Amino acid sequence: MATHTHLPIYKVAYDLLDVVTNLVKNMQRDFKRSIGDKISAECIEITVLIFRANVAQDKAPHLLELIERLQVAELMLRLSMDKRLISKAAYAQAIELTTSIGKQANGWRRAAHRPLHGGQGRHD
Repeated sequence: MATHTHLPIYKVAYDLLDVVTNLVKNMQRDFKRSIGDKISAECIEITVLIFRANVAQDKAPHLLELIERLQVAELMLRLSMDKRLISKAAYAQAIELTTSIGKQANGWRRAAHRPLHGGQGRHD
């Protein structure tokens, strides 16, 4: 098992947290505490869920929650763009990262449920 900080999905999640931190810092004060804090909290929880999935015997519940929180973060990012709290370019940058995380999480989830073939998949 790889250390979670060396996983490609963790590195992208950290990049997302970094991007979101900068976006929230520049939001209007009225929305920074409501929308901004929610986006940041979801991104932090995504990184925690990557750690939990990495160390868990049954990875599926953690990965499903990760995907759900990713959708919430995407929703809040879109709302931020629609309310002109963040630029379209910043939104595009963040969504590129969330898409990458989603693809990796779904791939990891499928791999965790694959039958054992040549050392890959689930080991129960």
